[in-house]
Amino acid sequence: MKKTVLFFLIIFSLSGVLSCTSTQSGESIKLIAHRGGVVEAGSPENSREALLKAAEKGYWAVELDTRMTKDSVLITHHDRNFNRYFGVDRQVSEMTWVEIDSLVSESGTKVQKLEDALQLCAEKGLNVMIDNKISGFPQPVFDELLRLLDKYNLRTNALMIGTTESTEFFTGKIRLSCSREQLEQNMRRADYSTNHYYYFGNPTEEDAEWAKKNNIMVVGVINEWALPKESEQQEVEKIQLNLKANNVGYVQLDSKYDTYFLSDK
Repeated sequence: MKKTVLFFLIIFSLSGVLSCTSTQSGESIKLIAHRGGVVEAGSPENSREALLKAAEKGYWAVELDTRMTKDSVLITHHDRNFNRYFGVDRQVSEMTWVEIDSLVSESGTKVQKLEDALQLCAEKGLNVMIDNKISGFPQPVFDELLRLLDKYNLRTNALMIGTTESTEFFTGKIRLSCSREQLEQNMRRADYSTNHYYYFGNPTEEDAEWAKKNNIMVVGVINEWALPKESEQQEVEKIQLNLKANNVGYVQLDSKYDTYFLSDK
Protein backbone atom coordinates (compact mmCIF):
# COMPACT_ATOMS: atom_id res chain seq x y z
CA MET A 1 0.00 0.00 0.00
CA LYS A 2 2.78 2.41 0.95
CA LYS A 3 4.64 1.65 -2.30
CA THR A 4 1.48 2.38 -4.30
CA VAL A 5 0.97 5.74 -2.59
CA LEU A 6 4.65 6.61 -3.08
CA PHE A 7 4.38 5.72 -6.79
CA PHE A 8 1.47 8.10 -7.34
CA LEU A 9 3.20 10.86 -5.37
CA ILE A 10 6.27 10.53 -7.58
CA ILE A 11 4.16 10.58 -10.76
CA PHE A 12 2.31 13.68 -9.54
CA SER A 13 5.52 15.52 -8.67
CA LEU A 14 7.00 14.75 -12.09
CA SER A 15 3.97 16.14 -13.89
CA GLY A 16 5.11 19.70 -13.12
CA VAL A 17 1.57 21.09 -13.24
CA LEU A 18 0.61 23.83 -10.83
CA SER A 19 -2.20 23.20 -8.42
CA CYS A 20 -2.95 26.73 -7.31
CA THR A 21 -4.15 27.91 -3.95
CA SER A 22 -7.78 28.86 -3.74
CA THR A 23 -9.52 32.07 -2.79
CA GLN A 24 -11.98 32.10 0.11
CA SER A 25 -14.73 31.36 -2.39
CA GLY A 26 -12.93 28.12 -3.27
CA GLU A 27 -11.89 29.12 -6.81
CA SER A 28 -8.27 28.62 -7.88
CA ILE A 29 -6.08 31.69 -8.42
CA LYS A 30 -4.94 31.74 -12.06
CA LEU A 31 -1.30 32.67 -12.61
CA ILE A 32 0.05 35.05 -15.26
CA ALA A 33 3.83 34.80 -15.77
CA HIS A 34 5.52 38.21 -15.62
CA ARG A 35 8.12 38.95 -18.31
CA GLY A 36 7.20 36.14 -20.61
CA GLY A 37 7.17 32.86 -18.77
CA VAL A 38 9.04 30.90 -16.14
CA VAL A 39 12.27 32.90 -16.02
CA GLU A 40 15.30 30.89 -14.90
CA ALA A 41 18.99 30.62 -15.81
CA GLY A 42 18.25 28.62 -18.95
CA SER A 43 15.05 30.42 -19.89
CA PRO A 44 15.49 34.23 -20.13
CA GLU A 45 12.60 36.67 -20.19
CA ASN A 46 10.20 36.33 -23.14
CA SER A 47 12.10 33.38 -24.58
CA ARG A 48 10.49 30.35 -26.18
CA GLU A 49 11.99 28.25 -23.40
CA ALA A 50 10.36 30.40 -20.69
CA LEU A 51 6.96 30.11 -22.39
CA LEU A 52 7.25 26.35 -22.61
CA LYS A 53 8.04 26.12 -18.89
CA ALA A 54 5.01 28.27 -18.07
CA ALA A 55 2.83 25.92 -20.10
CA GLU A 56 4.34 22.87 -18.41
CA LYS A 57 3.65 24.31 -14.96
CA GLY A 58 0.04 25.09 -15.76
CA TYR A 59 0.04 28.88 -15.88
CA TRP A 60 -3.17 30.47 -17.14
CA ALA A 61 -1.34 33.15 -19.15
CA VAL A 62 1.99 34.81 -19.87
CA GLU A 63 2.83 38.48 -20.13
CA LEU A 64 4.55 39.31 -23.42
CA ASP A 65 6.59 42.54 -23.47
CA THR A 66 5.97 43.89 -26.96
CA ARG A 67 8.32 46.21 -28.86
CA MET A 68 8.82 47.25 -32.47
CA THR A 69 12.03 46.96 -34.50
CA LYS A 70 13.41 49.60 -36.84
CA ASP A 71 11.62 47.91 -39.73
CA SER A 72 8.29 47.65 -37.83
CA VAL A 73 8.48 43.99 -36.84
CA LEU A 74 6.75 43.18 -33.53
CA ILE A 75 8.97 41.29 -31.08
CA THR A 76 8.80 40.18 -27.45
CA HIS A 77 11.53 41.87 -25.41
CA HIS A 78 11.42 43.73 -22.12
CA ASP A 79 14.31 46.20 -22.23
CA ARG A 80 14.87 49.09 -24.63
CA ASN A 81 18.25 47.60 -25.55
CA PHE A 82 19.91 44.18 -25.69
CA ASN A 83 22.53 44.62 -22.93
CA ARG A 84 21.06 41.99 -20.65
CA TYR A 85 21.24 38.44 -22.01
CA PHE A 86 22.85 39.47 -25.33
CA GLY A 87 25.57 41.98 -24.39
CA VAL A 88 24.61 44.38 -27.20
CA ASP A 89 24.20 48.06 -26.27
CA ARG A 90 21.81 49.02 -29.05
CA GLN A 91 18.18 50.08 -28.90
CA VAL A 92 15.45 47.79 -30.22
CA SER A 93 14.15 50.66 -32.35
CA GLU A 94 17.58 51.10 -33.97
CA MET A 95 17.90 47.51 -35.19
CA THR A 96 16.20 45.57 -37.96
CA TRP A 97 14.65 42.18 -37.40
CA VAL A 98 17.46 40.49 -39.36
CA GLU A 99 20.02 42.03 -37.00
CA ILE A 100 18.04 41.08 -33.90
CA ASP A 101 17.42 37.55 -35.16
CA SER A 102 21.19 36.99 -35.21
CA LEU A 103 21.51 37.58 -31.44
CA VAL A 104 22.03 34.57 -29.19
CA SER A 105 22.09 34.66 -25.38
CA GLU A 106 24.66 32.85 -23.23
CA SER A 107 22.07 30.12 -22.61
CA GLY A 108 21.48 29.74 -26.36
CA THR A 109 18.09 31.47 -26.58
CA LYS A 110 16.97 34.03 -29.16
CA VAL A 111 14.58 36.96 -29.37
CA GLN A 112 11.12 35.95 -30.57
CA LYS A 113 8.83 37.60 -33.06
CA LEU A 114 5.53 38.36 -31.35
CA GLU A 115 3.76 36.15 -33.89
CA ASP A 116 5.92 33.15 -33.02
CA ALA A 117 5.27 33.68 -29.31
CA LEU A 118 1.51 33.97 -29.89
CA GLN A 119 1.46 30.84 -32.03
CA LEU A 120 3.28 28.92 -29.29
CA CYS A 121 0.86 30.24 -26.64
CA ALA A 122 -2.10 29.12 -28.74
CA GLU A 123 -0.59 25.67 -29.23
CA LYS A 124 0.10 25.27 -25.50
CA GLY A 125 -3.21 26.67 -24.24
CA LEU A 126 -1.75 29.85 -22.73
CA ASN A 127 -3.63 33.13 -22.67
CA VAL A 128 -1.68 36.38 -23.06
CA MET A 129 -1.18 39.70 -21.35
CA ILE A 130 0.40 42.18 -23.77
CA ASP A 131 2.67 44.77 -22.14
CA ASN A 132 2.64 47.39 -24.87
CA LYS A 133 6.05 49.08 -24.85
CA ILE A 134 5.68 50.64 -28.30
CA SER A 135 6.20 54.41 -28.33
CA GLY A 136 3.84 56.79 -30.08
CA PHE A 137 0.84 55.76 -32.16
CA PRO A 138 1.82 53.61 -35.15
CA GLN A 139 -1.73 52.49 -35.98
CA PRO A 140 -0.76 50.02 -38.74
CA VAL A 141 1.43 48.23 -36.18
CA PHE A 142 -1.40 48.16 -33.63
CA ASP A 143 -3.76 46.88 -36.32
CA GLU A 144 -1.25 44.10 -36.96
CA LEU A 145 -1.09 43.27 -33.26
CA LEU A 146 -4.87 42.80 -33.15
CA ARG A 147 -4.79 40.78 -36.36
CA LEU A 148 -2.26 38.40 -34.83
CA LEU A 149 -4.33 37.96 -31.66
CA ASP A 150 -7.32 37.11 -33.83
CA LYS A 151 -5.28 34.80 -36.06
CA TYR A 152 -4.40 32.64 -33.06
CA ASN A 153 -7.77 33.04 -31.33
CA LEU A 154 -6.24 34.78 -28.33
CA ARG A 155 -8.07 38.11 -28.24
CA THR A 156 -11.12 36.99 -26.23
CA ASN A 157 -9.12 36.47 -23.01
CA ALA A 158 -6.25 38.82 -23.85
CA LEU A 159 -5.24 41.57 -21.44
CA MET A 160 -3.13 44.65 -22.17
CA ILE A 161 -0.97 46.99 -20.15
CA GLY A 162 -1.32 49.99 -22.42
CA THR A 163 0.22 53.38 -23.10
CA THR A 164 -1.35 56.82 -22.94
CA GLU A 165 -1.01 57.27 -26.70
CA SER A 166 -2.69 53.97 -27.55
CA THR A 167 -5.45 53.78 -24.90
CA GLU A 168 -8.23 55.28 -27.00
CA PHE A 169 -7.42 53.08 -29.98
CA PHE A 170 -7.45 49.85 -27.97
CA THR A 171 -10.51 50.70 -25.86
CA GLY A 172 -13.21 48.17 -26.71
CA LYS A 173 -10.75 46.07 -28.72
CA ILE A 174 -8.80 44.46 -25.86
CA ARG A 175 -9.21 44.55 -22.08
CA LEU A 176 -7.02 47.37 -20.68
CA SER A 177 -5.38 47.70 -17.26
CA CYS A 178 -6.74 50.41 -14.95
CA SER A 179 -6.57 51.74 -11.43
CA ARG A 180 -9.82 52.26 -9.54
CA GLU A 181 -9.64 55.99 -10.29
CA GLN A 182 -9.27 55.31 -14.02
CA LEU A 183 -12.13 52.82 -13.92
CA GLU A 184 -14.43 55.32 -12.22
CA GLN A 185 -13.59 57.85 -14.93
CA ASN A 186 -14.19 55.30 -17.68
CA MET A 187 -17.58 54.43 -16.22
CA ARG A 188 -18.74 57.88 -17.33
CA ARG A 189 -18.07 57.02 -20.97
CA ALA A 190 -21.09 56.37 -23.17
CA ASP A 191 -19.41 53.24 -24.54
CA TYR A 192 -18.34 51.86 -21.14
CA SER A 193 -18.37 48.10 -20.70
CA THR A 194 -16.87 45.93 -17.97
CA ASN A 195 -15.35 43.85 -20.79
CA HIS A 196 -13.16 46.78 -21.81
CA TYR A 197 -11.06 47.02 -18.66
CA TYR A 198 -9.60 45.23 -15.64
CA TYR A 199 -8.37 46.41 -12.24
CA PHE A 200 -4.60 45.84 -12.10
CA GLY A 201 -3.08 45.90 -8.62
CA ASN A 202 -3.52 44.53 -5.14
CA PRO A 203 -6.89 45.81 -3.91
CA THR A 204 -7.89 46.84 -0.44
CA GLU A 205 -10.94 45.06 0.95
CA GLU A 206 -13.02 48.09 -0.04
CA ASP A 207 -11.67 48.11 -3.60
CA ALA A 208 -12.25 44.37 -3.95
CA GLU A 209 -15.87 44.72 -2.84
CA TRP A 210 -16.34 47.66 -5.22
CA ALA A 211 -14.89 45.67 -8.13
CA LYS A 212 -17.10 42.69 -7.34
CA LYS A 213 -20.18 44.89 -7.13
CA ASN A 214 -19.36 46.39 -10.52
CA ASN A 215 -18.44 43.05 -12.14
CA ILE A 216 -14.84 44.16 -12.80
CA MET A 217 -12.04 41.66 -13.35
CA VAL A 218 -9.22 42.04 -10.80
CA VAL A 219 -5.62 41.00 -11.48
CA GLY A 220 -3.22 41.11 -8.54
CA VAL A 221 0.50 41.65 -9.00
CA ILE A 222 3.73 40.45 -7.37
CA ASN A 223 6.81 41.84 -9.13
CA GLU A 224 10.28 41.56 -7.65
CA TRP A 225 11.31 45.06 -8.71
CA ALA A 226 8.57 46.57 -6.54
CA LEU A 227 9.40 44.66 -3.35
CA PRO A 228 11.84 45.77 -0.63
CA LYS A 229 14.76 43.34 -0.54
CA GLU A 230 14.99 43.38 3.25
CA SER A 231 11.42 42.12 3.67
CA GLU A 232 10.73 40.42 0.33
CA GLN A 233 9.40 37.15 1.73
CA GLN A 234 7.12 38.84 4.25
CA GLU A 235 5.72 41.16 1.58
CA VAL A 236 4.97 38.29 -0.80
CA GLU A 237 3.22 36.35 1.96
CA LYS A 238 1.20 39.44 2.87
CA ILE A 239 0.12 40.00 -0.74
CA GLN A 240 -0.79 36.34 -1.18
CA LEU A 241 -2.99 36.37 1.91
CA ASN A 242 -4.63 39.62 0.78
CA LEU A 243 -5.41 38.22 -2.68
CA LYS A 244 -6.92 35.06 -1.22
CA ALA A 245 -8.94 36.95 1.40
CA ASN A 246 -10.35 39.30 -1.23
CA ASN A 247 -11.17 36.48 -3.68
CA VAL A 248 -8.90 37.84 -6.40
CA GLY A 249 -8.96 35.29 -9.20
CA TYR A 250 -5.80 36.22 -11.11
CA VAL A 251 -2.27 37.29 -10.23
CA GLN A 252 0.56 38.39 -12.50
CA LEU A 253 3.85 37.43 -10.86
CA ASP A 254 7.51 36.72 -11.32
CA SER A 255 7.75 32.94 -11.57
CA LYS A 256 10.09 32.74 -8.57
CA TYR A 257 6.99 33.38 -6.43
CA ASP A 258 4.71 30.72 -7.89
CA THR A 259 5.52 28.34 -5.03
CA TYR A 260 3.49 30.63 -2.76
CA PHE A 261 0.45 29.66 -4.79
CA LEU A 262 0.97 25.92 -4.92
CA SER A 263 -1.71 23.95 -3.16
CA ASP A 264 -0.67 22.30 0.06
CA LYS A 265 -3.33 19.64 -0.38
